[in-house]
Amino acid sequence: MDAPRTNPPSHTGRPPRLKTSTVDPRSLSQAGATRELLQLADQCVKCGLCLPHCPTFQQARQEADSPRGRIALIQGWASGDLAMTPTLAGHLDGCLGCLNCQRVCPSEVAYGRIADQAKALRTAAVPTPRRTLDRLALGALSNARLMGGFAWLPRLYRDLGLARLAELIRLDRIPALRPYHRMATAMGAVARPIAPRNPERADIDLFLGCMGSAAQGRAVEATLHVAARLNLRLRIASPDTCCGAMLRHNGLPAQADAQRDACARIHGDRPLVGLASACVAELRGDPALRGTRELCDFLDGVEWPESLQIRPDRRRVLVHEPCSHRNQLGGNAAVHRLLGRIPGLAVAPLPPGQGCCGAAGTYLLQHPAMAEALLADLLAPARLDAPDVIVTTNPGCALHLAAGVREAGLDIEVLHPVELIAAALDPRA
Repeated sequence: MDAPRTNPPSHTGRPPRLKTSTVDPRSLSQAGATRELLQLADQCVKCGLCLPHCPTFQQARQEADSPRGRIALIQGWASGDLAMTPTLAGHLDGCLGCLNCQRVCPSEVAYGRIADQAKALRTAAVPTPRRTLDRLALGALSNARLMGGFAWLPRLYRDLGLARLAELIRLDRIPALRPYHRMATAMGAVARPIAPRNPERADIDLFLGCMGSAAQGRAVEATLHVAARLNLRLRIASPDTCCGAMLRHNGLPAQADAQRDACARIHGDRPLVGLASACVAELRGDPALRGTRELCDFLDGVEWPESLQIRPDRRRVLVHEPCSHRNQLGGNAAVHRLLGRIPGLAVAPLPPGQGCCGAAGTYLLQHPAMAEALLADLLAPARLDAPDVIVTTNPGCALHLAAGVREAGLDIEVLHPVELIAAALDPRA
């Protein structure tokens, strides 16, 4: 069935100007950025081939929640034809940034750049006090030293029974608190303090980023175990820094570039490997970091000692493919090859649902209703197939999946693929 077509406002046709208060991007100092934004947006011919691949359009069935609809709204606002009302902002902010549309676009529209540049222009026009608060909050979340230092908090929240208490008194049902409770509870199972490592003649740098200890600590421990069995020497920098993706997608490109530049100074002259697919995708945007490898791809390509013994594992595993892995890193075939080294392991892809699990960086905190709706659709096959494990290569996806599995009462572990490899490597060999 053809995607429904409407004629959303375009800067080439001028609908009546809205009477509400406006933010006019043409009045900003970034006039050149606005012109570039419109040039990028003009590449979209509104064919609608992306609509079946857009998770939010599939959920909402509204043109304004589709890629071409959002581009048309951006065109209308950037050219001054539309006011930035709460409704318009809601449609733009509802984008997951999954880039499914960009992957299938026959015109190769750079939707990711359009969305990020529009967000940056909008953020620059936000009143200074609110913009400062947002910048401080995002700065804290993307501070690797700060987040690493507080990685013990989620474990305390879980181990002291505070998470259970919150559920008993139904604090987890309060909309403003629910997404944070879900993430803190999920992080409590995986957070680990990770000490810096600087061995002589290290083979590679392991990129932890801002959330490595808090969101992937258990996977980092597994990585260190696997590396030792493969005779690889890993360096973990201190302090590491954020890749910048969180800042970029929330309208702070200068701060994002500064973070990524810091990564280049720390790691630019060394082989770099990352556990998080979204971080790897962001790092590759810097010329000095273009060779950054995703962990499973790296492990699949190195030489494994012939004497290494791998224990059989009879569990059933569904492989979740994060949007960043599918749309920016070229797919997760290496994950399947890596897991194929484990004898007896039954591995199959997790059907993609509507194309995104709903985590999408900070999206699951900012738009919890849509995030949970997409997750429910994704987990539907798992309810029927009853796998033992779901693996994924992105920490935000892993936390979101773990929260959904727990809430659904499913007896399924959510792991990074390297955790299965670590468990299968016989320490006696």
